[in-house]
Amino acid sequence: MEAFSLQPEKWVILYGDYLYSLAMMKTGSRETSQDLVQETFLSAVKAKDTFNGLSSEKTWLTAILRNKVIDFYRKKDVLKNASDYLADTEASFHAAFFDSAVDSYGHWRQDTAPRAWAESADAAMKRKEFYKILQYCIDKMPPRLIPAFVAKYIDEEDTEKICKELDLSSSNYWVMVHRAKVLMRSCLEKNWFLEER
Repeated sequence: MEAFSLQPEKWVILYGDYLYSLAMMKTGSRETSQDLVQETFLSAVKAKDTFNGLSSEKTWLTAILRNKVIDFYRKKDVLKNASDYLADTEASFHAAFFDSAVDSYGHWRQDTAPRAWAESADAAMKRKEFYKILQYCIDKMPPRLIPAFVAKYIDEEDTEKICKELDLSSSNYWVMVHRAKVLMRSCLEKNWFLEER
């Protein structure tokens, strides 16, 4: 089925940097990202006869990479026992951000409450330096939270698809996303939005 002409010899030049950037955003590891991009290219070459032309080469390669990243996290056991992980870390997570007094359970501690940002998030996203801080903050997250956070807020996947791919219950997914958002906000405030620029 040669109607859809793929050009594997040009993939590294055309898509290598793009795929590497995506892999870095999802894993935070240069070595792992390089390996995942290589695996993506190898898998694509092996599966080139299945390419039907319904998407661009770039989109097809991106989908292959996305699956490689999911497999990477599964192999690391990061996605297993989400319920146990969330239960084991509930108290320490809550204590880090929220008031422990019985009458104010669930309320922010004064020193960790969200504050107004001097710059809008949309404006920050347009600045190249912001992405270094964003990657730093993703890297600082507990590894179990990263796949759900990246799928939701970087890849903009829908919840049902994320839960299926990561084998998470809906309630575990939402707890993980909530914790990741709280950690991300805290990190961005400390390292970008509230810092003097």
